[in-house]
Amino acid sequence: MNNATKPTQEAHYSFFQGVERNFDKAAQYTRFESGILEQIKACNSVYRMKYPVRIGDKIEVIEAYRVQHSHHKLPCKGGIRYSMDVNQDEVMALAALMTYKCAIVNVPFGGAKGGIKINPKNYSVFELEKITRRYASELVKKNFIGPGIDVPAPDYGTGPREMSWIVDTYASLKPGEVDALACITGKPVTQGGVRGRTEATGLGVYYGIREVCNTAEDMKKLGLEVGIEGKKVIVQGLGNVGYHAAKFFYDNGAIIVGVAEYEGGIYDEKGLDIYKVVEYRKSTGSIMNYPGATNIVNSAETLEQPCDILIPAALENVINGGNAARIQAKIIGEGANGPLTPEADEILNQKGVIVVPDMYLNAGGVTVSYFEWLKNLSHVRFGRMDKRFSENQNSSILASVESLTGKKVTAIERTQILHGPDEVDLVYSGLEDTMIGSYHEIREALLSLDNKVDMRTAAFTVAINKVGVSYEELGIFP
Repeated sequence: MNNATKPTQEAHYSFFQGVERNFDKAAQYTRFESGILEQIKACNSVYRMKYPVRIGDKIEVIEAYRVQHSHHKLPCKGGIRYSMDVNQDEVMALAALMTYKCAIVNVPFGGAKGGIKINPKNYSVFELEKITRRYASELVKKNFIGPGIDVPAPDYGTGPREMSWIVDTYASLKPGEVDALACITGKPVTQGGVRGRTEATGLGVYYGIREVCNTAEDMKKLGLEVGIEGKKVIVQGLGNVGYHAAKFFYDNGAIIVGVAEYEGGIYDEKGLDIYKVVEYRKSTGSIMNYPGATNIVNSAETLEQPCDILIPAALENVINGGNAARIQAKIIGEGANGPLTPEADEILNQKGVIVVPDMYLNAGGVTVSYFEWLKNLSHVRFGRMDKRFSENQNSSILASVESLTGKKVTAIERTQILHGPDEVDLVYSGLEDTMIGSYHEIREALLSLDNKVDMRTAAFTVAINKVGVSYEELGIFP
């Protein structure tokens, strides 16, 4: 990203202090005494480590972190990111957000986060494996990883490959542990992963925004029709989250009018074929000069183009005090972590824009990670026990209906009716139910406060209430 597209840094507090600021804003609407609130806010355990790894013909000292924010429920849960921007404050902030995110979507984990301060592009696969396996062994030494202790996952700069290295290292250091696969999620399916995990966050973004658009009262306030179909959408970022979110919107009748990437943006009010845009970028290395679309050289200006729904799914602080007033979207769905600054929040709320907060909207990943953890603990693939039973039962019902009516369904209809649930069907169903239910919990909190606060504050209120009740019920306060 060039200097022209970098957001201005307005706030003079750290990332973690920013999370605490949002927490304090919501805490006044809860019933808990200050001591419980302070305990909820605090990071319980911070592990900062440095360890040597031979890189080429030199020894390199690697800086890494694992933070467990809350132990109100165990295990703790949160991703591991590889980035030169990793520092203790960032990891603490992300761990805190994980606590609140898990509470909002009713996933029974405490929040955690990890990070290694490297640029993975600067290392060979063999070197990355050495760095990752040593990190895993350091976590094992200090009891910072385990199926009932702390369950990491992929994050920025990591993926299924790194998760498979970590689970293998853990299993080798814990011989005979029957639940070893449950020490981490986001693994390849062949290594105990779950189908649907790759697209989970993007699909969660779609389900969440779809539920907003299906709420007639809110759409009336915005002057929009109910439903996703026909809504104009701009997506920033074609990474894992942005691509899958755009794909699900496109497949379900929304019109993708703009796409922003680090090299620039493209806009076409008639709509873009997201599949063709991705293929074009693969073949040319850029989305720029896509046939029929208008180029936007300054990527950030793509976010300011006319649309109904804006999905920032790439970077932090891309919508800020400098550009928030120019945003034309009526709904903003935070696919990325922290894409709006507090100043942008205030400006957009005054404009009547619905900002769907990241701590709810991008919780699809941790929700499906929870399903993977359950799968690993149960040692059975979802759908294995009941798929064939469901198909046989559906076949009997269909045969009875056809016999009674004297009519036959089409081949396509027969396939759809007889289909028993596969693992991915059950994962999608569980995620959909989670996102719908959690959205209405947040909306109920918003309405109970007479709309005096924004949706982010309502979401924090929901999370604080759930974590606070857990602490009360634990009875740990003498």
